[in-house]
Amino acid sequence: MPLQLTTGRIWFQVIHHSLSTIAVAYSMLSGEMQLYTYMCLISEVTTPEINMRWYLDTAGHKRSAAYLINGLAIFLAWLMARILLFLYMFHHIYLHYDQVIQMSLFGCFLVFLVPAVLFIMNLMWFGKIIKGLKKTLAKRQ
Repeated sequence: MPLQLTTGRIWFQVIHHSLSTIAVAYSMLSGEMQLYTYMCLISEVTTPEINMRWYLDTAGHKRSAAYLINGLAIFLAWLMARILLFLYMFHHIYLHYDQVIQMSLFGCFLVFLVPAVLFIMNLMWFGKIIKGLKKTLAKRQ
């Protein structure tokens, strides 16, 4: 069964891509918050695995070893690039708070808002990834 886009998923995508576009554009034009922008962009390293999961599902290979290996790769990549890296970024912002607040008001707003919103979305998706991985592992036994 193909992934169905619900209204909630569409809004998540609109919010995610809008915030990301605004933050990247602002960073490029102002020269501010580039480190944090790059840290957020590193999370896109998970995209190939997510796309591969869709291809394997569409091709009817949900019970294949490739699907399981890809699911484990998604879990590990997501954990590293979208959970642990974001936690490190929040720690870095905390440690360098005195420098962060020297940016423009809009730059500060973006540094505090965008990663927080993206992190919440990443946590929600990570929960779904864990649930899906458990389901896939249970079917294999």
